[in-house]
Amino acid sequence: MYRATTQGIQITVEPMYLEEQSEPKNGRFVWAYTIEIRNLSATPVQLRRRHWIITDAMGRVEEVEGAGVIGEQPVILPGEAFEYTSGCPLPTPSGIMEGSYSMELPDGRMFSAEIPAFSLDTPSMRRILN
Repeated sequence: MYRATTQGIQITVEPMYLEEQSEPKNGRFVWAYTIEIRNLSATPVQLRRRHWIITDAMGRVEEVEGAGVIGEQPVILPGEAFEYTSGCPLPTPSGIMEGSYSMELPDGRMFSAEIPAFSLDTPSMRRILN
């Protein structure tokens, strides 16, 4: 697991390689990742946007931005958490993802909550530090 906390918003990531969806001979490697966003602060927050930086083993970088996550812009109350699972295909057997969520406070102010960098490595490959 990977974890980061920004202004009381704790983000935990657990990646999983999806062997059944991957086709290594065709250069397709697929991972799922489960993210828990826990509000440790005393103020509600709303997740408005996401920004991902995805780097494969060849150093190719793709940036993904958009509103919310999985079609939602959840409000997370103090002491509560929001969890979702999504996926990422890569053309290489390893890579790394990192990013941020744009969070809105009740008064309209925005801040960026760090998504910790996490490694995507196939279980059968030698461990690579990305």
